[in-house]
Amino acid sequence: MRGTATYPNAPGTSGRVRRTAVAVASAALLLPLLGAAPSGTSAPEPAGSLRGAFAAAAAEYRVPQSVLLGVSYLQSRWDTHGGAPSVSGGYGPMHLTDARTALAESGARHHSEGTEDARGDGSRAPLLPGTKVPRNAELPARLTTLRKASELTGLSPERLRTDAAANVAGGAALLAAAQRQLGEPLSGDPADWYGAVARFSAADDSATAAAYADDVYDVIRGGERRTTDTGERVTLAARPALRPDTAQLRRAGLRQASAEGTECPANVSCEWIPAPYEEFGDGDYGNHDLGDRPAAQRIEYIVVHDTEGAWEGVLNMVQDPTYVSWNYTLRSTDGHIAQHVKAKDVAWHAGNWYVNAKSVGLEHEGFLASPDAWYTEAMYRSSARLVTYLARKYGIPLDRQHILGHDNVPGPTASTVPGMHTDPGPYWDWQHYFALMGRPFHRTAKADGGLVTVLPKYAEHKPLYTGCVTKGEPCAAHGSSEVRLYSLPDESSPLIKDIGLRPSGGDSTTDVNDIGSRVSTGQRYAVAERDGDWTAIWYLGQKAWFKNPRKQPTAVDATGRVATPKAGLSEVPVYGRAYPEKEAYPAGVPVQAVSPLPYKLLAGQRYAVGATVAGEYFYAPTFDTAPHKVVIGKDKYYEIQFGHRVAFVRAADVELVGSAS
Repeated sequence: MRGTATYPNAPGTSGRVRRTAVAVASAALLLPLLGAAPSGTSAPEPAGSLRGAFAAAAAEYRVPQSVLLGVSYLQSRWDTHGGAPSVSGGYGPMHLTDARTALAESGARHHSEGTEDARGDGSRAPLLPGTKVPRNAELPARLTTLRKASELTGLSPERLRTDAAANVAGGAALLAAAQRQLGEPLSGDPADWYGAVARFSAADDSATAAAYADDVYDVIRGGERRTTDTGERVTLAARPALRPDTAQLRRAGLRQASAEGTECPANVSCEWIPAPYEEFGDGDYGNHDLGDRPAAQRIEYIVVHDTEGAWEGVLNMVQDPTYVSWNYTLRSTDGHIAQHVKAKDVAWHAGNWYVNAKSVGLEHEGFLASPDAWYTEAMYRSSARLVTYLARKYGIPLDRQHILGHDNVPGPTASTVPGMHTDPGPYWDWQHYFALMGRPFHRTAKADGGLVTVLPKYAEHKPLYTGCVTKGEPCAAHGSSEVRLYSLPDESSPLIKDIGLRPSGGDSTTDVNDIGSRVSTGQRYAVAERDGDWTAIWYLGQKAWFKNPRKQPTAVDATGRVATPKAGLSEVPVYGRAYPEKEAYPAGVPVQAVSPLPYKLLAGQRYAVGATVAGEYFYAPTFDTAPHKVVIGKDKYYEIQFGHRVAFVRAADVELVGSAS
């Protein structure tokens, strides 16, 4: 959805995130690996460094450094986020949660704001949700760990929120307390801390706690090395032979949650919280449609959303029959998953009925317009596993033509383009996400390959965005997956215009929700021209330029198939959905207009091709499924990367050629 500028900040942050200074050690790479040498054999850690904070907290609370580092990596990848809270109110490298301070009810209502009809089909009137976000009377334990850390350490909540070293000490104190509560010794062997790590998640069920602990130990076994958001190099030495005592979890006193009824991989925690399929008068019903996928229709896409709201309120929304639906919701604190709609059925989430009928929708607890309201590593990993599982099960390619953001879904008709949603936005880390799936983006061709894959270095690439807090005002500087496009190879030239977003011809802006002149990591575009440090691509029927210096590239060379108008055609129409020709519709099913979008694919231009699909329409206007039909035509379409969003062209209008030809 569109990100709102209403995400509340912790007291004392002056409406913006406050950057906490953490000293950077210039000799980081010369020091031995943390946890790699026995105590006393390595050089002392620099005073004030994050590495020094981990060493000091481990010694004071008698927690193995590898355990402390593994937990912190899973929560924050060792970033401090300048003292700003995560989407679930977690602070600092240890993600200590203080949701009352950080979150206070955002009031965001996700699919019900704006003009988008989440179902995206003209065969019935748009559902206009009236549901209200309930106020949570009592916060669960997973959202209040910072207060407990304050009690254990004697450090103030404010210091735990804003001082990285204090935050690490608070995390160590929580782990030590959990170890003692389990009746386990404060052992120097990380294998003895499995139960405490599981309890640290503050999950109230054993499946979620176990999945969290398993991920921490996967990190410790594999090791990690990373430069944090403060520029400090932190390393965790790999311990591939480590085997934790998983039997400890049985003594943790957690409830046994059931994954019965879910469609999830075995290596995540998952529960079934169904979205209601109910009729509620005057022929109206919600909040999804019953289907028979993949037998009746292929599942072609997975759509990534953010919730624009907190976990509990979002779950209440999807259980309201007058609201809309999606297939899965993922929780930020620990990566726990709730499934709401079976994959065989069609959820109403993308704003485009063709995409809905052929996709699965994943909502991630988060806020688009809050760059430092960060997504946890636990949620990224859980989501990557779910996507990998679904892709394997339904034959969905793991690429950006099939794993879409909500902001990549096209408007189905010209009138709907301006109201389409823009989540998960520029701060979702697509490269890291695909790396977790085992499919990182990289160079696949020499300079004459004809295509480029957008690939800025997320942490270092910080384009200016505005409107996160106040309209027109700059957002906090932050890493981004997206690259800005200009009309000329000059940053002072106008941004590329999007006539679909602004039919009157208005200019694109740097607003965090304005996707008119942006490309995103992993997307592929045909090269139109090169000029020094600048590269031009074909984009929305125009030649669009972006800065791509050799020393810090924002895209890499690729090769593949491209679509271009057939000989003799000066232009061809572009569509937001791939519907059948009128002759394909049987009696009783109204013919759906194959209406073009306001864009044109012009002669001489080329666009990267994703899927090849048949014209298809799922007719489902009633609660009674008897009239439902899947109409499949003879017309074929190619999905192309046309702008920030994908689009479709008729195979009869274009020819496919190799990008290097």
